[in-house]
Amino acid sequence: MTRTVLALLLLMFATALPAQEAGLSGPSSVAADFVLGDGVTDPQFRSDFPRGALPGLYAWRDGLTEKGLSFGADYLALGQWSDNDAGADRAAGGIARVFGTIGAGGPSSVTFKVENRHTYGTDIAPQNFGFENGALSITGTAFSDIGTALTNLFYTYRDPEGRFTLQAGQLDVTDFLDVYGLVSPYSSFQNLAFNTNPTINAPNQGLGLAGGVRLGQKFYAIASVADANGDPAEPDFDIFDSGETFKSLEIGVTSGPDRIYFDNIHVTFWQSDAARDGSRAGDKGATFSAAWFLDNRWMPFLRAGVSEGKAALYKRALSTGIGWYRRNTDLAGLGLNWAEADGIDGRQFTAEAFYRFSLSPSLQITPSIQLIDNPLLTDSQNRIAILGLRGRFLF
Repeated sequence: MTRTVLALLLLMFATALPAQEAGLSGPSSVAADFVLGDGVTDPQFRSDFPRGALPGLYAWRDGLTEKGLSFGADYLALGQWSDNDAGADRAAGGIARVFGTIGAGGPSSVTFKVENRHTYGTDIAPQNFGFENGALSITGTAFSDIGTALTNLFYTYRDPEGRFTLQAGQLDVTDFLDVYGLVSPYSSFQNLAFNTNPTINAPNQGLGLAGGVRLGQKFYAIASVADANGDPAEPDFDIFDSGETFKSLEIGVTSGPDRIYFDNIHVTFWQSDAARDGSRAGDKGATFSAAWFLDNRWMPFLRAGVSEGKAALYKRALSTGIGWYRRNTDLAGLGLNWAEADGIDGRQFTAEAFYRFSLSPSLQITPSIQLIDNPLLTDSQNRIAILGLRGRFLF
């Protein structure tokens, strides 16, 4: 399938019609981190902290941006508490990130992001808290304890006529794989059921190649080939020896090039090779996603996926919900998920609700609640409730 995806990339580049940029920068990417208010038109905030308190520092950084170097840093913290008596009743962790782009605004650029993901005060990272409580569920997506990691270091070429974008290097495929406006675990839902589709056996960050192309004014396609054994904590070139890859192809429609992650309907096909040492089964599947931003305020969504194999978290899943933006870019979200897993009888139901307070462009506080009914990894209880509190400070 690797050759097939590469051939499709070349074919799409040859037949694409001129249009605006075909981007690969979803809501959880470095490019999105530089956009205030999630890209919502005319965002309003309660304050400009910390820019207003440090005008000289921000003026210096803005000067570098004009010269082609955009960089930033942020810190995220997540605490979760469960009513489960069987396992740990709390988990807490943080993510410190430094990121940027060299050559921003030009056709060629290099993007980098270094992170440190850690726990504090608890033995369980929020990413594993659902499993600890008996649910087959990742309740704290991205908040792991892998330590220092290189999650982005890639070259981007954007066609000057906006027909295609190509990326190569240390990629995070979830930056562009099956995304929609509420996909980011840093600013929206926390449960994987509402982030990257959990029926996809998406690899960790590693070497890869991806291309996005405009097919006319409203249609687009994205394809990728990446290391199926990616490990951002210990990046390497082992893919050239193992040949074990993850492949994806997405075809979608949007209302316009500048709305590709707001108004979006797409299908995604993917396949992941099995590990030769038997540590990971091969898998493949398909997903469907539909989300549309109504009046720049309401974002209803419907997402589904199926997989064949035992590597993905779920073999079948269906999610629906809605997001609601207020003028100051506060964001409320409600999501419902139904899922089945390979080799486990029963169906697990998950609900998540959150409200993100945008105190300034750089400071967000997000309380949330997750309810998991019929958790698949335990017979001792029928329902689990998890309260969460996430904070993000962006420089």
